Amino acid sequence: MDSTHRASYPSCGGTGQERDSGRAAAAAVPRDAGWQHTARRARLLSWLSLAYMAAEGTIAIIAAVIAGSVALLGFGLDSAIEGLASVIIVWRFTGTRTLSETAEGRAQKAVAVTFFLLAPYIAYDAITTLIARDRAETSWLGIGLAVASLIVMPVLGVAKRRLGAWLGSGSTAGEGTQNLLCAYLAAAVLAGLLANTLLGWWWLDPVVAVGIAGLAVREGIEAWHGEECGC
Repeated sequence: MDSTHRASYPSCGGTGQERDSGRAAAAAVPRDAGWQHTARRARLLSWLSLAYMAAEGTIAIIAAVIAGSVALLGFGLDSAIEGLASVIIVWRFTGTRTLSETAEGRAQKAVAVTFFLLAPYIAYDAITTLIARDRAETSWLGIGLAVASLIVMPVLGVAKRRLGAWLGSGSTAGEGTQNLLCAYLAAAVLAGLLANTLLGWWWLDPVVAVGIAGLAVREGIEAWHGEECGC
């Protein structure tokens, strides 16, 4: 896409003045034919994410029941929350809402809320696993799912963050961050499953998950205030 269609997003950790100028530049992005084509791409990616999240959640829950893994169960239920972010973006870029700044503002807030739904669930799941000293059985189905998510989610996440920058859409960038958090969580689940299988380190997965919960809270706060960065 031509550089004139790109929003000038602030870098991560920028000052308040930089973020304000970034948001002003994003608001000035022309809603021309190129912008609307990019908006359709963002909507398509959200549909693809929603389909993947549905499959991911179903497989994770099945694997969790078979292996008795609380971490895998949390991973599966987490997919439903992340799928909600995709539904929000589909809503935002459908019909007359595509060109609506009001719809963008509402979608941005709604995506931020999904971070706040995600964080306490991950934290609760991790802490209860540590307290109960839950030792799940080996789940090769869960390991395969985590590997697949580690491949798919970063691709979707990076693509959506770039589209968010081009569109001047904090909600699209926020959904991309959700996908990246899904990849981080998949890495934690994979590490936990492998460490439990090979080394008996059952505690590794919930410890890493606590850190991911903290990251989700930070990202949610930034998304709420429109501080999604384009890095």
